[in-house]
Amino acid sequence: MNILFDSRNEQFKKPFGCLVQKDTVTVNLYIKDAGETGVLFLLEKDGEDTVPYAMEKTGEVNGYDVYSAGVVIGDAGLYFYCFKILWENGEQLVYRDAYNQPVFDEGRRWQLTCYSEVYESPESFYGGVMYQIFPDRFNRKGLCDTKDKLTPFYIHENLNDTPVFLPDSEGTIWNNDFYGGNFAGIIEKLPYLQSLGVNIIYLNPIFKAYSNHRYDTADYMQVDPLLGTNEDFKIFCDEAHKLGMRVILDGVFSHTGSDSLYFDEYNRFGGGAYHDWNSPYREWYQFEEYPYKYTSWWGIKTLPCVDENNASYQQYIIEDENSVIRYWLRQGADGWRLDVADELPDGFLYKLYQTVKEEKPDSIVIGEVWEDASNKISYGNRRHYLQGGCLDGVMNYVWRDAIIRFARREMSAEDFCESVMTLCEHYPKAALHSMMNILSTHDTPRILTVLGIDNVPQSREERAAYRLTEKQRELAKNRLILASFLQFLLPGCPDVYYGDEIGLEGFEDPFNRGYMGNAKGDSDIFSCYEKLSAIKNQYKPLQQGCVEPAFSGKGVFAFYRIYGEEKVLCIANTAESPYSVPLSGEKVLFSANTLTDEHSISLLPYGCVCLQK
Repeated sequence: MNILFDSRNEQFKKPFGCLVQKDTVTVNLYIKDAGETGVLFLLEKDGEDTVPYAMEKTGEVNGYDVYSAGVVIGDAGLYFYCFKILWENGEQLVYRDAYNQPVFDEGRRWQLTCYSEVYESPESFYGGVMYQIFPDRFNRKGLCDTKDKLTPFYIHENLNDTPVFLPDSEGTIWNNDFYGGNFAGIIEKLPYLQSLGVNIIYLNPIFKAYSNHRYDTADYMQVDPLLGTNEDFKIFCDEAHKLGMRVILDGVFSHTGSDSLYFDEYNRFGGGAYHDWNSPYREWYQFEEYPYKYTSWWGIKTLPCVDENNASYQQYIIEDENSVIRYWLRQGADGWRLDVADELPDGFLYKLYQTVKEEKPDSIVIGEVWEDASNKISYGNRRHYLQGGCLDGVMNYVWRDAIIRFARREMSAEDFCESVMTLCEHYPKAALHSMMNILSTHDTPRILTVLGIDNVPQSREERAAYRLTEKQRELAKNRLILASFLQFLLPGCPDVYYGDEIGLEGFEDPFNRGYMGNAKGDSDIFSCYEKLSAIKNQYKPLQQGCVEPAFSGKGVFAFYRIYGEEKVLCIANTAESPYSVPLSGEKVLFSANTLTDEHSISLLPYGCVCLQK
């Protein structure tokens, strides 16, 4: 008995990928040489009982009997399905294997995501070119007034210094060394970002805090003094908007700083939870033995966790007329990236999302999620990030990891294709086109270092001083161009971590957080990003088009991006040998590491090309 089924081919399942609530999914299973059979489509909503649907024999194709079923999916949610074949003397279950092919009795069920009919991410963000700025390290123009800066701190006189990475004599890393990056410096470099094709700026935390990373919020309603003032932020947003750029802020709502208006461990603000039992903020925190023993983020005592379900906290952050969320959108922000979204309860996320959309309907909410966000389980609970009313998109660590492994020849083209198509099948289109496609972030080593090194130095002192050799850097550059090609031309918003576009190096925090300023860097890498941004911003298929694999094998992955009648073909070659592509009048939109004659284009190792069909 032979079985044919491909959930990514509308001959077998229609529509492709996710469903909108109340849509009908039609499945066709092809069976050959099964004799007299009955077939069931087994559908299960996550956490509920399996519902069997009888499949009717509807025809014959190339010797295969076709069994069909159409089912209306009434409720948004996560569904799983497989098939059961019945005959006189037994039955068999049909699952999927690792490459989405049908197999008997062992394997996984197919996933079906059904999202709310009101799920509409802002189309104006689809496929936008994003640039991530770590504010203290990007660019400074003069120094801001430091009188209200939380102490102790110091500012590097030499902007080429390596960020402080060693603990003090008591083993504490203070993260209180600054380079003085500020809003004036970002405004100064807006023309630079415009030349790079950037239309979305994502800022790591800007609020008053003790540390240089500012994930230890001291006051959600005030800009950190080293960055400027609230008015300076508004001016920055105004200037960015004039150039067609939007601004996304980093929302850190699972914890605050211990040195904060709210917790106030050092009693520098007055009225905080740590010293005042009657503080309006005390119920935000989870004290086991007041005040010395409390729940903190990953055990870091300077980051006390908040109870996001607390009514007072939700009012302050979300619901009040002048809440944190509302205030900064009114000051000019165009959306939020939510730190550790997995740690924010569904109810908190739904309220935040609703408030954002009420305040500024065309703004966006992106969550930090490291896995497949459509089926993520965190802290024992299935999350509903992409079913509507929760998040517009997520950080795309899934493709980041796959792109890196593919570029380093650690993943086959077939496996890379499977990784790409899995998310395309699992994510609603609105989420797919709103994903933050990353190669580096403040939480990961810089991409050039990742792609150029095989043996990471063991000590932090060695990693601080390490720079790629000339040979390693050349290999890393070739790999980076191919990786960036995929980052930009697959669905989503390519997010460039500041300095990656000029080839900055560095391992993990804080080595990935060096000062950039006016560093010239590598012009070849910059030119690559510039060209990729240009075609991303110009061609609709690269912004909103669907993905259709054309070929995957022998180190080569080729795919179409299709939008209406428009089509582009993207090909990446990680093999050690060249890959030849015949030409018959196509327009070359981008190419790197290629050789061209009048009849073909040859992709050298790490070569890539984008053709308009």
